[in-house]
Amino acid sequence: MSAAAGKPRLLIVGPPGSGKGTQAAFLSERFGIPAISTGDIFRAHIKGGTPLGKQVQELVRGGGYVPDSVTNEIVRGRLHEPDAIDGFLLDGYPRTTDQVVALDALLAESGASLDAVVLLEADTEEVVVRLLKRAEAEGRPDDTEEVIRHRLELYAQETAPLIEVFTARGLVVAVDGLGEVAEVTARIDAALAARGIIVPAV
Repeated sequence: MSAAAGKPRLLIVGPPGSGKGTQAAFLSERFGIPAISTGDIFRAHIKGGTPLGKQVQELVRGGGYVPDSVTNEIVRGRLHEPDAIDGFLLDGYPRTTDQVVALDALLAESGASLDAVVLLEADTEEVVVRLLKRAEAEGRPDDTEEVIRHRLELYAQETAPLIEVFTARGLVVAVDGLGEVAEVTARIDAALAARGIIVPAV
């Protein structure tokens, strides 16, 4: 925890449909820390037509992934911005164990480290139902059950090694991500408080 401002350095992880974006926004607002989503950063660069945005767009269009080296540099730049110096909430990064190593090295430069990893857990079948309802409500015909299940499988495969690493470090705070939004928020608050990280009331 940052001694200067009492703000934490957090990572939030959860499958599609777990309400991760909603909870990330709440934590960001109440702690007064930026919610840093690599996806949002990439989209902003694409929208702005920057050299990086064009590079990312070409990679994604070709079905490829953005290389770790590019993603690591993006995160490095963002974490050096003034609003993230004392604390932050990462969403969507790190995605690979190599990115974990890069993040460790980056934080170590300033003598810092992650304070906790909030893991939103959700039953697969309930998430599938939730995402199908969302797809129907938002007019997303491409979000079929098959596509949704594939995304959930990819998430599980990608995050399992990361959760293993962070669990071994004693950083994982696992919370049931299903239920009313306020209930999930209260669970996160209680889980963080058990680690000595008190979420300020807004």
